[in-house]
Amino acid sequence: MSFVIVPKPQRSPLPAQIAFFLVGSLVLFLLATGLLAGGYEVLYSGRILPGISIMGVDLSGVTLQQAPVVLSTHLIYPMNGRIVFRDGNQVWVATPAQLGMVFNWTSTAQEAYAAGRQGGPLSSLTVQMQARLGGLDLPPVILIDQRVTYDYLQKLAAQIDRPVVETDLHLDGTQVVYTPGQSGRYLNVDATLNLLMNQLQSFQDGEVILQMEPVDPLVKDASRPAEILRQILSTPLTLTLPNPQAGDPAPWSIDTTQLAGMLTIQPVLNGADWQYQISIDAQSLQPLLDQITTQINRSPQNARFSVTGDTTLQLVMLQPPVVGRIVDGPGTQQAIQAGLLQGNHTIPLKLVVAQPQVGDDATLASLGITKLVEERKSFFRGSPEGRIQNIVAASARFNGLLVPPNTVFSMADALGDVSLDNGYEEAPIIYNGRTIEGVGGGVCQVSTTLFQTAFSGGYPIVERHPHAYTVGYYEQSATGTDPTLVGLDATVYVPLVDLKFKNDRSSWLLMVVNVDTSNFEIDWKFYSGDDGRKVVVQPPVITNVVPAPTEWDFEEFPQFSPGEVALFSHPAAGEDVTVDRTVYRQDGSMLLSDSVQTRYQPWAGVCQYGPGTQNPQAIAKQAGICQP
Repeated sequence: MSFVIVPKPQRSPLPAQIAFFLVGSLVLFLLATGLLAGGYEVLYSGRILPGISIMGVDLSGVTLQQAPVVLSTHLIYPMNGRIVFRDGNQVWVATPAQLGMVFNWTSTAQEAYAAGRQGGPLSSLTVQMQARLGGLDLPPVILIDQRVTYDYLQKLAAQIDRPVVETDLHLDGTQVVYTPGQSGRYLNVDATLNLLMNQLQSFQDGEVILQMEPVDPLVKDASRPAEILRQILSTPLTLTLPNPQAGDPAPWSIDTTQLAGMLTIQPVLNGADWQYQISIDAQSLQPLLDQITTQINRSPQNARFSVTGDTTLQLVMLQPPVVGRIVDGPGTQQAIQAGLLQGNHTIPLKLVVAQPQVGDDATLASLGITKLVEERKSFFRGSPEGRIQNIVAASARFNGLLVPPNTVFSMADALGDVSLDNGYEEAPIIYNGRTIEGVGGGVCQVSTTLFQTAFSGGYPIVERHPHAYTVGYYEQSATGTDPTLVGLDATVYVPLVDLKFKNDRSSWLLMVVNVDTSNFEIDWKFYSGDDGRKVVVQPPVITNVVPAPTEWDFEEFPQFSPGEVALFSHPAAGEDVTVDRTVYRQDGSMLLSDSVQTRYQPWAGVCQYGPGTQNPQAIAKQAGICQP
């Protein structure tokens, strides 16, 4: 094995000598530069170096103390400069000083004196040579008080700003007042300030463009809404009833003054634009709609029927059905709104139509009626003419009336308002525990007959109220008095006291009511489906009997003549009466069991006499009335 030994290479001495030489030369150069620059500064100690100027004003050799004076003498831009603002034919000229600009001569002189003296020797020498050979012009140190500048622009804005005039549309009575809007403008002070600062820092005279911002009215044009308003108020508004029938009210007119009071005018945003919206104020229109509603709203009424035949029944229509109608308030308001905006002044009301359950095409089969399921009669012999008239008027409200299956029937709802306008007269009534003259006396004869028919027919009684004391009319039979009728009376006083029963059968219930005034008789019939029910009514059980007072009450009656005396009501004993009832199904099981309980008060007889009558008791005794 052999080895080759390679000698280690030797470093050449030449590069080290060169490096030493260069470093030495650099040191000598810097030393020379420093001596040169330093010597130059010593030569101009306390004075600005040659070639230094501020905005062209030569400060070579000028002392630091003299420089501000020299500069203030030659540089007069803040005082003599001109900044122009223009708005059309109006022109404003201001000096930079008026706009808050000043030169800081002391700081500027210090900047000039420091030139060529700052930094290292090389940097200082470079600046010194630049200034000596080509000159060095420096900018001045300036101060701008933006508070002064901003205040100047604000005062300028006060002169040239123009406020926007909003479009105005309103009513003065029925007159349309329309004032078109006018665009405004305002000075954008911040944007103008930025341009002004740039101009001031250029140290040049010049014009600064005022930055104006336009402002448009919220509603730019309302000429069309104004024309619509004029059209709306050009003639009264008429509301009509669609498909009017005989007896329906005439059209309703709203004069222009009323109409103007119902209109609202307000700006609304439509897309990107604002515009005036004209509308009917629902609250202002509502009283009229309420009045119209009262006049034309009606519930649907089933056809009314009677029944003929005994073994073979036939349905006979007494009164055709009535279609119900209700004013659609919101729909009518919308129709008025749309119609007026389209120039229409005759607008039909919007109605909701309700069809009756039973029309004129009803049959016994469709109603489920197969037979007469109950019939009761009551008698009113001895009734005065007014009472008889009221019995006839009230009974007519129920003749031919249909009660739907499985519903509760309210006599008060079917009876309606008992008033002189509806054919009733004054007759004795029991009110607040007393017998008095009142409109509708005798209606309770009808309610008692209905109650007895429903009770004996096995229908559930939902609500029943007895009279305060026994009344002889309600215990009359065809030949005299029927003691089994004691405790089976019922009173109705709309709207406080009602008689209600439930048609609990699956068939309709048809009531046929006939009044025979010659025989003083009410005949009440119930026709329905036969479910085979059997009704057992026990005889009345009377307890706690209290004899009637023996003394009679004598009362003055304004409608009698002096000396006239007449019997008004008989005395009645007080007693408790209970009548039990049991209803059985066809299979013999019990459907319901209940009882009618009544507490009658003892009642003194009442005798009436005319004003100015002397000793009515003696006159009554002589006539054989009102005696113990």
